Amino acid sequence: MSVGGRRVGRCGSGLVVLLGIAVRDTEESANRLAGKVARLRIFESADGRLDRSLLDVRGEALVVSQFTLIADTRKGNRPSFGDAAGPEVAEPLYERFCAALEREGVSVAQGVFGARMEVSLVNDGPVTIVLDVGPSGESQ
Repeated sequence: MSVGGRRVGRCGSGLVVLLGIAVRDTEESANRLAGKVARLRIFESADGRLDRSLLDVRGEALVVSQFTLIADTRKGNRPSFGDAAGPEVAEPLYERFCAALEREGVSVAQGVFGARMEVSLVNDGPVTIVLDVGPSGESQ
């Protein structure tokens, strides 16, 4: 990942986490999401089943703040970002999520919050998942 042509973050085998922070998100939801990301069984085992977690494969995570994931496109053709948390709320929660993921035992590389970043990835496999850990604590 680079900002203005300068490399700012990199990770090996693992996950690219595009993290959107909504106005309803809390420190607790950031902590729960980090635990879910670390333990979600989405990597193949020797028999080809998706049965291993990021922790099991000793994978790394590149975490990129991405407010556009919170877009509401139900009306018209222009996305609304009204549900996206402002930077004063989102940046501390982004940092909280990254720290919580590191506490889980995952090596974390970060982007630059609020910067226009160029992200390159090799998508090796069929898995792309949207996780939403809402205020109730239930993953959706």
